[in-house]
Amino acid sequence: MPYDEWTAAQDSATVTVDDHEVEMAYRDEGAGNPVVFLHGIPTNSYLFREQFEAVAAERRAIAPDMVGYGNSEMTDGFDRSIRAQELAVRDLVDQLGFDTIDFVGHDLGGGVGLRYAARTPEAIDRLVLSNSVAYDSWPIQTITDLGLPETARETSVEELQEMLDGLFRQTLFGDDHDEAFLDGMKTPWSSEASVTSVVRNASATNTSHTTEVDPSDVTAETLLLWGTEDEFQPIEWAERLEGDIATCELIGLEANHWVPEDRTVEFTDHLTGFLL
Repeated sequence: MPYDEWTAAQDSATVTVDDHEVEMAYRDEGAGNPVVFLHGIPTNSYLFREQFEAVAAERRAIAPDMVGYGNSEMTDGFDRSIRAQELAVRDLVDQLGFDTIDFVGHDLGGGVGLRYAARTPEAIDRLVLSNSVAYDSWPIQTITDLGLPETARETSVEELQEMLDGLFRQTLFGDDHDEAFLDGMKTPWSSEASVTSVVRNASATNTSHTTEVDPSDVTAETLLLWGTEDEFQPIEWAERLEGDIATCELIGLEANHWVPEDRTVEFTDHLTGFLL
């Protein structure tokens, strides 16, 4: 599915982040017990397009764009940290009327899921973390540099597009990259407002928001789907999570950081086997 078709099928809700009302775009398909997918930085819900469709065939699937990302609101002036993203997702879940959910998170989205499951164990039945931030594993230098305030003032749209294209091409596994995926990852960052937004997103990467939660508080049955070649969130962090979460299985996949894209078939098979 091309990115423009994905966004054309999105809904939108007004969620509250602290005292700010912010628009959050999301896909919502299927019926049954809900599964929430949440991406990381600098991606959007399109990252999970294949897994979303597979799950929506048998269950209700919800895939938001985090606030400040994708097709969600990008205006300056609200928090985009994973603490704030957790508030936004919880508000969306409440508006959709769900008491409990299954949660699938990649990168920062995994950090949101980890907080959600540790702080309210009764709210998450099953948890899937893919190359997730945890403990003090983050932020990485690339994101720290991107989050400098002068980056927003000094970077053009063209420069940001070139940087993102290089980032994904250099860190996707192998050489045969899906141009539709690359288009979907870059398109949201193609305006001056989005340049500021991605910088604010990067500056909001706060290690304290994972170090303040204890993964041993997670009671959800947990699956870790991890790229074994990840240079951003190495598999050692997954091994630590596996030791700290009571009911947890780690599956390593030969992939870099973008595992749902690098190993689409294997990732989807493991995911649906766990959730369906």
